Amino acid sequence: MKNLWFFDNVNLFNLLCPHKFKNYKKCHAFDSYNKSDYIYFEEDAANKVFLIEKGKIKLGYYTEDGTEVVKAILSKGELFGEKAILGEEKRNEFAQSLDNSTSICPIGVNVLHDLMRDNKTFSLKIYKFLGLRFKKLERRLQLILFKDTRTRFLEFMKELCEEYGYDCEKTGDKVIKHPYTQKDIASLIGTSRSNLNVLMNELKEENIINFNRKEIRLL
Repeated sequence: MKNLWFFDNVNLFNLLCPHKFKNYKKCHAFDSYNKSDYIYFEEDAANKVFLIEKGKIKLGYYTEDGTEVVKAILSKGELFGEKAILGEEKRNEFAQSLDNSTSICPIGVNVLHDLMRDNKTFSLKIYKFLGLRFKKLERRLQLILFKDTRTRFLEFMKELCEEYGYDCEKTGDKVIKHPYTQKDIASLIGTSRSNLNVLMNELKEENIINFNRKEIRLL
């Protein structure tokens, strides 16, 4: 998947954003956020879903002892806050901007329900998206709970390969051009950045991966 801006071969932004629909264009605007700004907090009212027009968003929650747990890091073209579609009244997570000049397209749940009611194909794609998102999250939580760090990392690389990878014609390597920092990856697989750095260098010495700031290669 070389293109970060689509879902099931459909441009999510073109499909969902209300400013693309004549009846909603006048009452629609984009919201801008800087790095570390919150889009919403836990316990906030869940009356909107959000599309990322530009930037990266972190979703997570805090445990009772204040530990931050990262559920997902999303980038351009992706949807979040989607549980509001299914009737969630209050957020059980926070959403935070990771980039400066992040641009978000907010969509009222009532508006989205109207669009879904008027277009069955659109509605089916939304439910398919929700199913895939929950399945992906469940799989990641299972990895964090039951697998060691090395296994979690390699499984996450397989996941990234499906989303952002391609075959190098010259070497046959799987090349993953991804939007994550090492800190992002460490958060998503439930380890520290220092432990991840040690692990990645061990795998590099074992000739399993190679990497730089912009890509990871599965050798």
